[in-house]
Amino acid sequence: MNKVKHCLFVVLILVFSACTDGRIYEDFQSPPNQNWGITDSLVFDLQEVELINTPDLVAVKFNEKYSFSNCYMRIISKDSAGLILDNKLINITLFDPKSGEPLGEGFGNSYTRYDTLPFRFDQNTKSVTLLQYMRQDQLAGVEAVGIKILK
Repeated sequence: MNKVKHCLFVVLILVFSACTDGRIYEDFQSPPNQNWGITDSLVFDLQEVELINTPDLVAVKFNEKYSFSNCYMRIISKDSAGLILDNKLINITLFDPKSGEPLGEGFGNSYTRYDTLPFRFDQNTKSVTLLQYMRQDQLAGVEAVGIKILK
């Protein structure tokens, strides 16, 4: 009986450690009415996050109303005093250029595409702001946008 309890304890520890997914932080924000406006700033608070030199990801949750093959966005990181540390423009490919199939995970008509940022957040970063940069006032079909910081 003691062996069974020990094995069960080990299995539970393995299950819970596998569920952490190796992330320090992950959060999504939804634009109003699934329309990401050109003036809609999505701000992520990283005050309590200890940043280490690891890959950071950005994610876009989109559906069939999204009418472009990619998404340009500006990523602005700031320190605790509000000073800009980085201001980068990135391009995330959401659909395969040859087949037109959506990239990323999903089911039905909703997909989530994660992409590695081509830079790392400065260790002094305390907030990150995401802005759409598609030269269109409203981007229909964007369900949520987020960031993920890995261990």
